Amino acid sequence: MKKLNILLIEPYFTGSHAAWAEGYKKYSRHHVEILSLKGQFWKWRMHGGAVTLARQFLERELHPDLILATDMLDVATFLSLTRRATANIPTAVYFHENQITYPWSPTDRDVQKNRDYHYGFVNFTSALAADHVFFNSNYHRNAFLQELPRFLKHFPDHREMNSVGNIERKSSVLYLGLDLKKFDHFKSEKKKQQVPALLWNHRWEYDKNPRDFFRALYLLDEEGLQFQVILIGENFEQTPEEFEKAKQRLADKIIQYGYAESFADYARWLWHADILPVTSHHDFFGAGVIEAVYCGCTPLLPRRLAYPELLPFSNQDYFYNDLPEFAEKLKTLIVNFHKTKNAQLSTSVRHFDWQELVRIYDEKFDELKLNFKI
Repeated sequence: MKKLNILLIEPYFTGSHAAWAEGYKKYSRHHVEILSLKGQFWKWRMHGGAVTLARQFLERELHPDLILATDMLDVATFLSLTRRATANIPTAVYFHENQITYPWSPTDRDVQKNRDYHYGFVNFTSALAADHVFFNSNYHRNAFLQELPRFLKHFPDHREMNSVGNIERKSSVLYLGLDLKKFDHFKSEKKKQQVPALLWNHRWEYDKNPRDFFRALYLLDEEGLQFQVILIGENFEQTPEEFEKAKQRLADKIIQYGYAESFADYARWLWHADILPVTSHHDFFGAGVIEAVYCGCTPLLPRRLAYPELLPFSNQDYFYNDLPEFAEKLKTLIVNFHKTKNAQLSTSVRHFDWQELVRIYDEKFDELKLNFKI
């Protein structure tokens, strides 16, 4: 099979978006070139990133065999501005997340002024303009397609409901690739700790629901349970007040507070941790969860979102339905943490490693190029 030249366009090049792009570039048998913008001002990236990236694309006179963009790009605008050069190039869009079903904070200014529909509409037109749409989980694909008709009904007329079926027919699932084996270099024998270390390795933002996470920890602390807390993950702009309060209330339990500045530090904290309590309002995939499980953490996950799909554990002790059940099961994990370590949990997520997944990616893009018709 011919080696393709793939142009991967990422307007928000940071965090899991950057890791995914660099991971595919590293492991693919195809030649992958990344065209990106710095990962900041995400709303402006969705507004104006396509204009800047279209200019850069034309100035560099790029001639890829296939274009792979992410959901942060306004694909319709990019293709319209580059149509003389991209009309004969198949284009795919990869949805890490979408702004139609994403749980916006009620304090966001765009929500308060009813301006938040614009970003979902960009995702909608991007899906329409692309030749194929990839989602990072079945949960994500289903959530987007089910909510899209309700989203379109917000508009006064010409809602184009038939377009939902068109998007569905050209969409499929392509799980997120992760460089899991990279964590092996930082593995060390766990010292037999007297108390378990609880891990938070998500973004410090509203959608990850730090409120319920810390509420449960305060409750268990008041009951006299002994545990340590590791608080890492990216923090953009303003730190949510829940973290500042926790820094005071759990001061004697927190052994790490703040972003791990290097991958080595991040990996060592994951190997050190014992329990991963997750309270997220929303997760379309959950890269941090997969990474922590790979590093030996015992997860406690909401029985919703993408988790049951990605981690189909037969042991339902790893899932919960509501906050009281979360607190009760977390208490059990803390009390019995020496007995609940399960090495098989790590093996259950190894298929998300790039060295396992990259062949599927390459074959999907081979097929898209082969079947492309103008």
